[in-house]
Amino acid sequence: MPLNPEIKKVLVIGSGPIVIGQAAEFDYAGTQACQALKENNIDIVLINSNPATIMTDEAMANHVYIEPLTLETIKRIIKKERPDAILSTLGGQTGLTLSMQLAREGFLARHNVKLLGANPETIDKAEDRQMFKDTMASIDQPTIASKVVTDTVSAMQYAEEIGYPVIVRPAFTLGGSGGGICNTPEELNQISHNGLQASPIHQILVEKCISGWKEIEFEVIRDAKGNAITVCSMENFDPVGVHTGDSIVIAPAVTLADKEYQMLRSAALRIVDSLGVEGGCNVQFALHPESFEYAVIEVNPRVSRSSALASKATGYPIAKIATKIALGYTLDEIPNVVTGKTYASFEPALDYVAVKFPKWPFDKFIYAKRDLGTQMKATGEVMAIADTFEMGLMKAVRGAEIKQDTLRYHDFITLSLEELKPLMANPSDLRLFAVYEGLYRGMSVDDIHALTMIDEWFLYKLCKLCDFEHRLVDNHSALTEEEYIHGKKLGFTDKLMEKLNGNALPTTLAPIYKMVDTCAGEFSAATPYFYSVFKTPEEGAENEALEPIAQSTKERVIVFGSGPIRIGQGIEFDYSSVHSVWALKELGYEVIIINNNPETVSTDFDTADRLYFEPVTWEDVKPIIDIEKPIGVVVAYGGQTAIKLTADLAAYGVKIIGTSADGIDAAEDRERFDELLSALKIKRPAGHTVFTEEEALRVANDIGYPVLMRPSYVLGGQNMIIAFGDDDIQEYMKVIIAANDENNPILIDKYLNGIEIEIDAITDGEDVLIPGILEHIERTGIHSGDSIAVYPAPHITKRMEEKIINYTKALCKGLGAIGLTNIQYIVHDDNLYVIEVNPRASRTVPYISKVTGVPMIDLATRVSFGERLADLGYGTGLYPSSKYVAVKVPVFSFEKLANVDTQLGPEMKSTGEVLGIGETALEALYKGLVAAGYSLKREGGVFISVRDQDKAEIAEIAKKFYYQGFELFATKGTAKAIEAADPNIDVVELNKIHESDDFNASILIESGKIDYIISTSKKGRDPQRDSVIFRRKAVTLGIPTMTAIDTANALIDSISSNYNQHNTILVDFKNM
Repeated sequence: MPLNPEIKKVLVIGSGPIVIGQAAEFDYAGTQACQALKENNIDIVLINSNPATIMTDEAMANHVYIEPLTLETIKRIIKKERPDAILSTLGGQTGLTLSMQLAREGFLARHNVKLLGANPETIDKAEDRQMFKDTMASIDQPTIASKVVTDTVSAMQYAEEIGYPVIVRPAFTLGGSGGGICNTPEELNQISHNGLQASPIHQILVEKCISGWKEIEFEVIRDAKGNAITVCSMENFDPVGVHTGDSIVIAPAVTLADKEYQMLRSAALRIVDSLGVEGGCNVQFALHPESFEYAVIEVNPRVSRSSALASKATGYPIAKIATKIALGYTLDEIPNVVTGKTYASFEPALDYVAVKFPKWPFDKFIYAKRDLGTQMKATGEVMAIADTFEMGLMKAVRGAEIKQDTLRYHDFITLSLEELKPLMANPSDLRLFAVYEGLYRGMSVDDIHALTMIDEWFLYKLCKLCDFEHRLVDNHSALTEEEYIHGKKLGFTDKLMEKLNGNALPTTLAPIYKMVDTCAGEFSAATPYFYSVFKTPEEGAENEALEPIAQSTKERVIVFGSGPIRIGQGIEFDYSSVHSVWALKELGYEVIIINNNPETVSTDFDTADRLYFEPVTWEDVKPIIDIEKPIGVVVAYGGQTAIKLTADLAAYGVKIIGTSADGIDAAEDRERFDELLSALKIKRPAGHTVFTEEEALRVANDIGYPVLMRPSYVLGGQNMIIAFGDDDIQEYMKVIIAANDENNPILIDKYLNGIEIEIDAITDGEDVLIPGILEHIERTGIHSGDSIAVYPAPHITKRMEEKIINYTKALCKGLGAIGLTNIQYIVHDDNLYVIEVNPRASRTVPYISKVTGVPMIDLATRVSFGERLADLGYGTGLYPSSKYVAVKVPVFSFEKLANVDTQLGPEMKSTGEVLGIGETALEALYKGLVAAGYSLKREGGVFISVRDQDKAEIAEIAKKFYYQGFELFATKGTAKAIEAADPNIDVVELNKIHESDDFNASILIESGKIDYIISTSKKGRDPQRDSVIFRRKAVTLGIPTMTAIDTANALIDSISSNYNQHNTILVDFKNM
C-alpha cells in the first residue's frame, strides 16, 4: 500500500523526562520516527518536555515544542498546528496514554486528527487488564489465574481465594510502577493501594504468582494488511518474578527446544493479529520449565524498551519500520537498509548472541533495598554481542561499570555457603555473583537450580567460567597458549588473566570484528556495525571490519560514548556524542563510535560511519584504535566513562582531540588545581586532600564545620556529602573508602552557603564563548543536577558577569582547555569562588544549546580542530541573552527505590529533567514544575518540619502558604518559629513519630489532609530516622516533598502566580 496521501502533517509525542522504566530508548525511537517521516516529506510537529534529547533537536522536526506533556498543552498545540495525525506508539507509556485520552474524549475526532500506529480498541485490549484477559480467552491463549479489581478489599478477597504469593499489575503504567509481588496480606494491602493510585484508570490485576517459570519475549511487527514477522526472541536469565528491565536478557532465546520456540512464536503472531496491532509490539510469555505449559503475561502494543534491545541485537530498525507502517506502507514495500536487497518482511536471523545487563543505582543509594521484583529499578543497561553466551556475559559485566571484571564479587568471597544461599534464592542486583560464587565453591547445578529456578543451561555456562577461573587461580603455572586462547573466547581480558594467574601471558591475541547483518550471512550486508570475537588465524575467520577500513579515503576520528544511563551520567552525554559525530562528518572526517548502550541514538548503526558495539574500557577499545588508526579520539562528550580512558590513551600515544590528558588531570588533581588558582589569584573554598578518617577529622575541625566531602574523579556527586560534625565524617568515610578502590584522594572543602552559578564555556585556547549563565534556585549544597536552574541568571550583576567571564577565560587558558569546559561557581558575600572545573561536556549542554541557539558541540568540535572562535559567527565573551527565560526542573524516581531518602544534598539523585520556557521567570518555573509532574494545587494542607538553621527563613514561606489559603501543620519547634515570626498565622502543632503514637507526623501524612511537605533535616539517609520515614511515606502516597527551603519558596511563588495551562506561552524552538 502506498503512503496515505491524506497525511501531510504529523504530531509526534515524546516520552518526557528520563525516569526508571522509561529511559533513553524512547529518544532513540522518536529520533528514528522523525527520520522516517522526513524521508516521506511529512511536516513534523514534535512535543516533548525533555530538553536533553536528540529528538527535541531542531534538525529532527519542522516544529519543536519543549512543553509539558499534559492533555491541556497537547490540545493547544493541536489547535495551533492542525496536524492530520498523531503518532502514538513511540513515546512510551506517556505518549500512548495521552493519545488514548485525546481519542476517548472525542478531541481527535472533533479536530479531524487520525491516531496512527494503534487504534484505541487495540490499546484497550492490551492495556486494560480485563479486556486483555477476555481477548486472550477468545483466541484460546492461556493467561495466569487472575482478577481485575478496582479496590483493595476486592484484591484481598481474591488473594485469599487463590492463595499467596500474588502479583499486582496496575493498568496503563510503565516499568511495573505501583506493582509488586505480595507474600502476605499486609504486603498486598500496601501494594494494591499503591497500584490503584498509580493506574490512570484506577485498575489493577491481582495474579497468581508463578515465580520460577521461564520468561520469554517476542518482538513482533505487523502491518495493516496482516503481514507480521517476529523480529527477535529474547529470554530472561531470571525466571518469572523479576521485571524484564531488571533481568539479564539474552537474544535470541537460547534454552528453548524447537517445539517450544515454534509454539510461542505462533502464539505471539496470533496475539498480535487478534489485537490488530499496526507497528511494533512486545509479547511476554511465562513458560513452565518442565512442560509445554505456557501463559501470556502481557502485551505492549507500542515501541518499548525491549524494542530498542531487539533493534540493536538484530540491526532491524523497529521504530523506523513501525513509523512507515503507520504511514500506510506494508512490510513487503519497506526496504531493509542493512542488506539493501531484502525487505522488512524478512525475519532477522542471528548467528551470535546479544546479552543485556542492567545498570542499577544502588551504588548511589547505600540504604536502598536491593531486592528485585516486578517493579523495575534499573536506570539503564548495556548490551554485549559475542559468539558465545559466556563471552557476551563477561563483556556486559565489565561494560556495566560496576567495578567487576570477573563474576567473583569481592564481598561474597568471605561468606559461608549458608550465608550465600539466601543471596542466591532472593533476586537482587547481586544474585548473579552469588550464584557464581556458589558454583565456584562447588555447589551443584541441580542444587542451585532448585534454589533459584535459573535454567540449567545458564548455570552450566557459568560453570565453564568458574572452571577457567579456577585454573587461573589454583594452578600457579603459566597458561599455555591453548589455555590463553580458551580464556579469550570465554571473555576473560588479558589484564584479568594476568592478575589472577600471577604469570606473564604466553602470547597475545587481538580480536577480529564481525558484522551485525540481520541475516546470518545469507545476504551480503553493508551495515557498518561490528562486534568482537576471538579466532585464531588457523580458524580462518574473516575480520569483517577491515574491508570498509581499506576502502576509506578520509582521515578517521573515534568518538567514545558514555556507556549505560545512570544517575549523574544520562542521556545528555549521548546528545553531545551524537552532535560530535555530526560535526566531525560535516568537517569531512570519517567517524567511528564505540559504545555499548542499546537505548541510544549514538548506537544506531547509521549515526556514525562505523559503530563498534563494545565495552568502553581500555582493553576493549585499544584493538579498535589499532585497526582504525585514527588521527585522534574524542573523550570530552562521553562523560566519566570516556574521561577515564585519557591516561591510557595518552600513554599509548593517541592524540586526544580537545583538552589534553594533562589538562584533564590538572582540573581533577587537588594540588595542581590549587596551584593554578593561586597563580591566577582566583578564590575557592578552603579545603584539603585526605586519604584517611583521621586526616579527614583533623582537616574538618581545622577549617570548621560544615564541610563538603567528595572523592575525586567522580560524576554526579557520587558519595558526596555535607558533614556537620565528627560523627558525619566517621559514618561517611567508611562508605567513601569502601567505594574508593583506586585509592583516589578525598576532597574536603569549607561549605559556603551562597548562590551557585554554572556555565559551559567554549574555548579555542585564547578566547572563550559563554552561551549563557545558569543560576540555581537552591543555594549551594544541592547537587547541580538536582537543582532547579534558571537561565538567564536573575541575580547576577554586570560586575559579577565580567568577573565570571574573566575567571572563565583565565581558568580555560591555565588548564590548556580546548573545546568545552563546565565551571561551577559560588557567589558568597559578593565574592566569586570556584567549586570545580570539568574540561568536558556537561548535563547542561543540550538545553543551553537549545534555549540560546548556540550550537555548542559544533563550535567546540571546530575549535578543537584549530578554528578560531572569533571566526565562527557567535562572538566571544558572554553571548546575548535569549528573549525567553528557561527553567530546568529535575525529575526523580524515588517511588521505585524503597528506603531511599528523598532529602537532596550534594550527591545527585534525579534521573532526568524537564524544561519550562516562558517570557518571565515565574511563567517558565510554572511550566517546568507542571512538566515535572507537580499538580500545583492552590489550596489544601502543608506539613512543615525543618532543621534549626532553616527556622529563621521558614516563617516567610509558611506565611505565603497560609495567606494563599493553605492549612499549616508543623512539628513543635517549627510551629513555634512560625508563630513567633507572625502570631496571626494559625499552625496545627503535632509530634514527631518517635515522640508519640498520637497525632504524629506519620498519622497526619496518612490522613489525606496534606498536599505538600516541606522537610529539611540535618541528617538523612538512614531509613530508621523520623524524617526519612515520613519522607518515604510521602513518596508512597504521592505527596510532593520539598527538602530545601528555596525549592519550597519557588513552589509557593509559582502556586500564587496567575499562570495556568491555558494562559502560558507556547514556544516553537524551530521558529523562536
